[in-house]
Amino acid sequence: MSGAVQTGRASSAGPTVPAPARRRRRWLLAATVVWAVLLAVLTTMSVRSDPPTVREQRSLDQAGPVVDRAIGELARAAGAAGLLELSPPRIAAGCRVTPFAEGARLRREIGVLAPAGTERAVLDGIADRLPATWRAGVGSGLDGPELYADAGEFVAVEGRPTVDGRVLLLVDTGCRPVGSGYRPAQPTAAGPEAAALTAALAALGRPGDTAPELVTAPCPGGGSARTARSAGGPGPAASPAALAPLADAAPLLDNPPVYAYRTGAVTVLAELVPDDTRLAATVGCPS
Repeated sequence: MSGAVQTGRASSAGPTVPAPARRRRRWLLAATVVWAVLLAVLTTMSVRSDPPTVREQRSLDQAGPVVDRAIGELARAAGAAGLLELSPPRIAAGCRVTPFAEGARLRREIGVLAPAGTERAVLDGIADRLPATWRAGVGSGLDGPELYADAGEFVAVEGRPTVDGRVLLLVDTGCRPVGSGYRPAQPTAAGPEAAALTAALAALGRPGDTAPELVTAPCPGGGSARTARSAGGPGPAASPAALAPLADAAPLLDNPPVYAYRTGAVTVLAELVPDDTRLAATVGCPS
């Protein structure tokens, strides 16, 4: 009789998992799948039916009309005699919506008359005439009074003096997904602003050799605010004295190189910089 001890072979199947543990794992897996499906359904319903809760949920093409309407509201609040200029829309691409997605931001500006010493009063008056839902207010900034408001859909409004007899009002979407892109409204036809611009260019010895740039914004009560802008560029030296005969009364602003006057329903703004004179003629919104 041999004294050797026979050794058994280890099972290749590994340790046996008790039945209760296997059932618990299956339940956890099933619960995870159900939760994932439910979360996807809730997310889809929220995107389709809930209002946006962050700026990134509204693309540039969706925010664009909000910006245009905000410019019209600001034009009305500034008053036809106080509105100096609608600037063209500016789109800045290359910002980051998320670390993995690029976007763009849309900005529009308007210039408003505010002679030195009246800047706070002008901004207060504009804030008072804006819609109550904008929660507009004026506070003290680093360089003077500043207006802040919310035009809705996460579109911000700011205003501050430019130290040359004007205040600048800015409407900004912040960084957004581009979507189908921003498409500004096209003016249907030129109005008295184009004729006033042509007369000012002729008085300065700068006959218009190209069609003016037309910028528009919808007025809250109907119609539109419109600006006709010259392209600028090299030309003869310009003097405000050449424009004075076109004004109905004393100039609104005579702070070289900036000069502004009224002719009929149009405000003409001239920046008489040597070799780069720029003019803008604007019709505002009814108050």
